Amino acid sequence: MITAELVKNLRERTGAGMMDCKKVLTETNGDMEKAAELLRERGIAKAAKKSGRIAAEGLVAAYVSEDKKVGAIVEVNAETDFVAKNAEFITFVNDIAEIVAKNNPENVEKLLEDKYKNEDRTVKEVLTDKIATIGENMTIRRFERFESEGLVESYIHGGGKIAVLVDFAKGDSELAKDVCMQIAAARPEYLNRESVPAERTEKEMEILKAQAMNEGKPAEIAEKMVQGRIGKFYSEICLLDQEFVKDPSIKVGDLIKGKSAEIVRFARFEKGEGIEKKEENFAEEVMKQLK
Repeated sequence: MITAELVKNLRERTGAGMMDCKKVLTETNGDMEKAAELLRERGIAKAAKKSGRIAAEGLVAAYVSEDKKVGAIVEVNAETDFVAKNAEFITFVNDIAEIVAKNNPENVEKLLEDKYKNEDRTVKEVLTDKIATIGENMTIRRFERFESEGLVESYIHGGGKIAVLVDFAKGDSELAKDVCMQIAAARPEYLNRESVPAERTEKEMEILKAQAMNEGKPAEIAEKMVQGRIGKFYSEICLLDQEFVKDPSIKVGDLIKGKSAEIVRFARFEKGEGIEKKEENFAEEVMKQLK
């Protein structure tokens, strides 16, 4: 059965019209992934990148050592955006980033067992205390840590909405900052074409071919069109293939090459990406409290 909720979710994910969403969901027996692909093949979906709804609250933060050899970014979630402006919460998130960089925990579970800075308490104990004093549930969701033979640089955008961490084998801090801002703005998923999984490329080529054939092109022409269009796909998801935001006339890869620099890896966290926040009816919530 195709529910209104299914149609709503597909519409939010793809930007397509309600009737188009209902139609493809019916054709695919409610399979969300297949329905989204079908909309793209027919040229109806406005964007594939709307799949990750930004809904959770909290902050992302970064820490880089003075010698720029070690850096970390973290995401700590809370229930409301009010907490993100709380000085105590902001200090806690920044402290967690520093602890990750210095202690190199294996995962979040191990991080919770680490000592909190110079205190006898663990991170978990301090987190529990913050939950009690601030009055909201909070979770340390994830972190990324780089240790570099070159330099590590970070960038925070939007007061803690987006955090970027880049590891350069060769390059200077000024260039690294520019690349961090590029990643924050352009949202690349991979460093270069070689990093893209083969199945991801194959799936995209299938979609591009279906789009071309739906435009009435013969199979052999459609194949040639795919080769021409796949470059645009790479320019959207690969950092080195993207146009440089400060100067769109050059690619990021050309910028890096021209400065004899080399990027090893990068990480980009956006607060709440992939988490769907439960929607509450404010009036109902107030009535519950009154009762």
